[in-house]
Amino acid sequence: MTEQLLHLTEQPLWEAARRTGTYEMSTRGRTLREEGFIHCSLPHQLPAVARAVYGSDDEGLVVLVIDTGRLAVPVRYEAVEPGGEEFPHLYGPLPASAVVEVRPWPGHMVPEEGEAG
Repeated sequence: MTEQLLHLTEQPLWEAARRTGTYEMSTRGRTLREEGFIHCSLPHQLPAVARAVYGSDDEGLVVLVIDTGRLAVPVRYEAVEPGGEEFPHLYGPLPASAVVEVRPWPGHMVPEEGEAG
């Protein structure tokens, strides 16, 4: 089974990507070209990322579920600071075909590892 990564984004940005076939935003207000990679999360990391990036301004967000087996670009796990928690970074555009599910946010509680969803 291939790994699934998550990416939190604004629904209009995802809708635009579906039309073009490629998603190229890194994080809120930053493109792949500006940042060099697309920020992703593992399920247990997503709530903290949502709070850090969007705070209480989380209306109209969606969670993209990415199947890494459908990617043609590298995924690297990197820490923000030395010795810190590593987050998955996608080093290239995200093809819309690699997104296997789109979940609404907020209201979608991501289970901790080991919990039933």
